[in-house]
Amino acid sequence: MSESDKLREDICTIAKSLFDRGLTCGASGNLSARLSDGSLLVTPTGSALGFLSPEQISHLDQNGQLLSGDPPTKEMPLHTAFYETRRGTGAVVHLHSTYSVAVSMLPDTDPDNVLLSLTPYSVMRVGKVKLLPFFLPGDPAMGDAVRALDGKRSAVLLANHGPVVAGTDIWAAAFAMEELEETAKLAMLTKGLSPKALSVEDVQSVVRAFNVDT
Repeated sequence: MSESDKLREDICTIAKSLFDRGLTCGASGNLSARLSDGSLLVTPTGSALGFLSPEQISHLDQNGQLLSGDPPTKEMPLHTAFYETRRGTGAVVHLHSTYSVAVSMLPDTDPDNVLLSLTPYSVMRVGKVKLLPFFLPGDPAMGDAVRALDGKRSAVLLANHGPVVAGTDIWAAAFAMEELEETAKLAMLTKGLSPKALSVEDVQSVVRAFNVDT
């Protein structure tokens, strides 16, 4: 099986899993992954993640031109911004997951650090999450906002829209996205209860022990 065929199958498998578990609904959400030649495989526009076939996946060259498959998601500016600025990015996942979106709408959310460090896995797989302002879906300005971070964050939360996570490969990006959503869920479930987050020392010990790229 070729690299492209294997990655197409992985994208469809992960997309269906995310959809089936309600992490994104309808025709929302999109995934992309980079091949070794620098080209991208991307979920197509207007598609439900639970019903994709490998041949539908958009294949874009390094200039963003469609080589095969259906037309790509309109959120390509988000994806390309991470590939261009975040070192080691091999895949990007964007969902409309419920708890993350809920957190993005709370008036007391810290825009520079959306979620408290509630578990070691949120530190290991996600790190600090930046809240970006509201943009119309598909607006190229979303990509500009990600580029302005200069590769310093692997995850952002679009206000009233949803999270975007970059990872070294499609599995790492998906796992990080799930960790972000679970942390957002914990934050919402414990809101107003003064949950005890990890201390600064706890976070630094996790960073050192697991060589976290901050």
